[in-house]
Amino acid sequence: MKIAQIAPLMESVPPRLYGGTERVVSYLTEELVRQGHDVTLFASGDSITAAELVSCAPQALRLDSRVRDHIPYHMIMLDRVRQRMKEFDILHFHIDQFQYPLFRTHAERTVTTLHGRQDMPDLKPLYSYFGDMPLVSISNHQRTPVPNANFVNTIYHGMPLDLLQPNFDPRGGYIAFLGRISSEKRPDCAIEIARKLGIPLRIAAKVDKVDAEYFREVIEPLLDGPGVEYIGEINDREKSAFLGEALALLCPIDWPEPFGLVMIEAMACGTPVIAFENGSVPEVLEDGVTGFIVQNENQAVAAAGRIGMLDRDRIRAEFDRRFTAQHMAQNYLKLYSRLAKARRTGTGV
Repeated sequence: MKIAQIAPLMESVPPRLYGGTERVVSYLTEELVRQGHDVTLFASGDSITAAELVSCAPQALRLDSRVRDHIPYHMIMLDRVRQRMKEFDILHFHIDQFQYPLFRTHAERTVTTLHGRQDMPDLKPLYSYFGDMPLVSISNHQRTPVPNANFVNTIYHGMPLDLLQPNFDPRGGYIAFLGRISSEKRPDCAIEIARKLGIPLRIAAKVDKVDAEYFREVIEPLLDGPGVEYIGEINDREKSAFLGEALALLCPIDWPEPFGLVMIEAMACGTPVIAFENGSVPEVLEDGVTGFIVQNENQAVAAAGRIGMLDRDRIRAEFDRRFTAQHMAQNYLKLYSRLAKARRTGTGV
């Protein structure tokens, strides 16, 4: 198939450091190329890919100090996609809803994966108005706030099989927090849990501009106490050691998590996850097998005392079974074929 992948421009594909959506786009793109498909990636110019790269900004917008507004760059990208649209069997968008007005008359040639939360009330009328745009959710829970949206499938994220190496005999003696510093990710809660446990906590996370005040006023004062180490952002090469040496990964999330890539990154390392029961967590984790699903800090503390009961080989095996890039790509290819058949026959998906 001839496939266009249209990525956000905030990060490169793959990102140098933090970046969920762009990372998944990279995994999908490279796996589709590996399987012999003709893929064109519309992304920032500093992206690295085996596909044909169409540069739509010189570098990732988050890393370009000259950029004040990302919308003009995405408008340029959409016009470049439009100019080449007839070359592709499918246009796969990963940029939320920017493309809807421009590509509505060609909806049958598109699919949009929604990577973010969908519980904002303004989205309901948007999805009703653009009800012919096919959408993919990344968890079933992600769909619940917008049941009127035109979801054609739920496809879980996947990662390359050999990207992160499992560690079945961790010696780090710490628990980990990985991702983004924000109130909805609750790093303050992770610190409290670690201190109740008396186990060191290592935090590898980025701080966006929008969360800088939260980091400065809430998290920084907590870092002065004992047993907490903030190491900043890390890249993929550092994740195997960071997650693999950890006793467990803490995800005390306080928001409707759409998927939670960090959870399957931990699983790939054989590391159990202790997560609050929000959003996609019950779909990604199997309680008592790949980690523990809890309701509050006290339950998280109790669960941490049981992590030695979990089989790290089994955790990695569950990753291999459910969350590889090959599995994700196969699911998308089935959907692309359904969409192409519906376009040829004039029938619904």
